[in-house]
Amino acid sequence: MNGILLTLPIFLPLVVGLISYFIPFPTEASRRWFYGVLICATSALAWLTVLTNDGTEFTLLRFTETLVITLRVDGASRLFAALSATLWPFTMVYAWDYMRHEKHLDMFWAFFTAAFGITLGIAFSGNMMTMYLFYELLTLSTIPLVMQAATKQAIRAGVKYAAYSMTGAALAFIGLVFLISNDAQSFVLGGHMGAFSGDLQLLLTIFVLSFVGFGTKAAIFPMHAWLPSAAVAPTPVTALLHAVAVVKSGAFACIRLVYYTFGTQILQGTWAQHTVMVLTLITILYASCMSIKQRHFKRRLAYSTVSNLSYILFAITLMTAQSLLAAWLHLLFHSVIKILAFFAAGSVLHYAHREYVGDLEGLGRLMPVTFGCFTVSACALTGVPPFNGFVSKWYIGLAAMESGSLLHLLGFGVLLISALLTAIYMFQIVLHGWFPRTDHPLPAPDSAHEANWKMTAPMAVLAAGCIVLGIAPQWLIDIIGKVVGV
Repeated sequence: MNGILLTLPIFLPLVVGLISYFIPFPTEASRRWFYGVLICATSALAWLTVLTNDGTEFTLLRFTETLVITLRVDGASRLFAALSATLWPFTMVYAWDYMRHEKHLDMFWAFFTAAFGITLGIAFSGNMMTMYLFYELLTLSTIPLVMQAATKQAIRAGVKYAAYSMTGAALAFIGLVFLISNDAQSFVLGGHMGAFSGDLQLLLTIFVLSFVGFGTKAAIFPMHAWLPSAAVAPTPVTALLHAVAVVKSGAFACIRLVYYTFGTQILQGTWAQHTVMVLTLITILYASCMSIKQRHFKRRLAYSTVSNLSYILFAITLMTAQSLLAAWLHLLFHSVIKILAFFAAGSVLHYAHREYVGDLEGLGRLMPVTFGCFTVSACALTGVPPFNGFVSKWYIGLAAMESGSLLHLLGFGVLLISALLTAIYMFQIVLHGWFPRTDHPLPAPDSAHEANWKMTAPMAVLAAGCIVLGIAPQWLIDIIGKVVGV
């Protein structure tokens, strides 16, 4: 029974989603209902697995004694699967309205659904080989979503995304081969390499290459450039790319790499730890500066994603139990915050036809729900209490200050600078929307209007989540604490 529950949420959306590409739906309403039932059923199955699975390993395919495709549920699996199973239906409802007049809907819904199953496959992977397989399948399933509009710009973005992903995959593959050869690819909190007696410098070099490889999907510098380009995709796609599916899969893979395979014992204090940590700090600062520079609404949010993903990666590279808790907390909270921000941006694009920050003057009066929700996301992303972003950033800061080393203190300083830059690029949008400049003409009342309930309801629920999780985060912190052993 455990094996069936493990495979169903993965292969039901993957197989049925791809087959449905060839189904000629008689109406758009029938298409929406078909995928709505499929995605909600997948989400329910994923939650059932998270809540009831006893951790028994299930073997899907065995090539040799060491090359095995296995599924298993542990604490990390439960957190990432629960996140995906919660946010995917929100995006589906949002897409019902947003995608109504878009082209190639058969391709969009087929790969949108298949990507859900693959993301759950990453969550439920029992070893590094299995995760790597689903990790690559995720690239294949999301390339068509990036290129969905089929414009020259979308095709270029898709090619760029594919090129970066394949480069990252090649680097990650080096680590996969090393772990398999050392019988260390299964996921165990604490890792396997603490008693490694081979060439230490080789191990550290392979670790850095692997971290950058898996970190490519998390947009670590210098492998970050694909993500802002992918903002050309429809908003439901970018919301998933930037909040759940791709980028959080990259961060999740880095957690598995550091804490569940290599282990922190052999990495702490080495040049490898310092190298990857410096890369995350460069990413945070660089992307925050680039966000301020961007005038395009979605590209500004895209660079913001690059920056905040490296908050998670920075916490991972601190390599303590406290920092692992902080990394998980920001991974979960940032997902809610950023999907909310992109939903608001998509509503503006769809119902006000504005793409640039300078054109948002006075829109808050015409789209109060949209801009109210965006204001919540701006407060949360900046780290203003009592919103959830403050809690996760506070824990990252505490973890950085815990050791007191110079590089960790430098990292804390970078976080403070980034918070200031985040306030500038997010609240500039808020001020444009609610407090238009006196010398700027107000938008005509018929030039924009509020989105319908399919777009505003998901935003309102997520905005409420940002507030509730900020006011009462302790229950989630306790759950994560049990997962990471704090």
